[in-house]
Amino acid sequence: MHDPNEFEQLVADAEKALADTKTPDRRSRLATEYLGRNGKLADLIRGIKDVDEADRRKAGIAGNAAKARLEQLFDAAKNESAARPAEPVDVTLPGTSYRLGHYHPVTLVLRELEDIFRGLGFSVVDGPEVEDDWHNFEALNMPVDHPARDMQDTFYLAGSEDRRLLPRTHTSGVQIRAMEGAEPPIRIITPGLVYRNEAEDATHSAVFHQLEGLLVDDRVTFADLKGVIASAMRALLGADAKIRFRPSYFPYTEPSAEIDMSSPRIRGGEWLELGGCGMVHPQVLRNVKWDPAKLRGFAFGLGPDRIAMLKYGIEDIRSFFAPDVRLLEQF
Repeated sequence: MHDPNEFEQLVADAEKALADTKTPDRRSRLATEYLGRNGKLADLIRGIKDVDEADRRKAGIAGNAAKARLEQLFDAAKNESAARPAEPVDVTLPGTSYRLGHYHPVTLVLRELEDIFRGLGFSVVDGPEVEDDWHNFEALNMPVDHPARDMQDTFYLAGSEDRRLLPRTHTSGVQIRAMEGAEPPIRIITPGLVYRNEAEDATHSAVFHQLEGLLVDDRVTFADLKGVIASAMRALLGADAKIRFRPSYFPYTEPSAEIDMSSPRIRGGEWLELGGCGMVHPQVLRNVKWDPAKLRGFAFGLGPDRIAMLKYGIEDIRSFFAPDVRLLEQF
């Protein structure tokens, strides 16, 4: 800096630039250009040290005055812009369109299943996705040393030795919680995500959905179970769907069966596994303080992901969990 009058010239330049400014963005850039840490005013102030000692005090006063004047100019310009009325809106112009979202195919199947089972008299019940060992295993007739635990490769979370916590391997624990807090009869379904330590491929995922059902009353038979499953699957997949039951084993039901489905509209009518079912084991009723001598019930578990794959012709279950909106846009 060689002349204290440069401060006056700087203010004059800023006034002219502001007068020619039409947009808030340009005004903001000008403020940075003149008042910023590395702006024009800062450069001049740093140069005061080079002014003759006799004029240095005068230059300092001029610098402070220039800073005050510039701040006043930019504040006034900002307030004037804010006070201007907004430009009129032409209501005859077409509106802005927004991209609509889509339901996930598994969500569509879950909602349809929930509606079907509500029509059959079932209530929808939710529960925690992190369970304790009692509700996920022991209350379901699987004590600590039971070999059936090997049927489900389980993730475990940090917890005490006698009450290990885990991401639930099925939604059956929700049924136990519902029975613990209610009086019979009970008729519920429990949809939700479950977690198993499985190798992932086109038909298996470590995270997937289940929809389990439970009905307990004083007179319940396997024929009632077959009727409920057949009615629900035909409502979902069409009246021409065929249902069959194959003997199987589950520790919390006895007798137990696998549920298979066949429809001429799905994979040429081949038989496909949908889930498992059976009559509630008496010990499960005892574990929730219900009397198996007076009560009987059935339980079933369906795979909504597998059903969605069949219904919509999707070959790879991993597609449901991939962040690809091209899949969702089809529904």
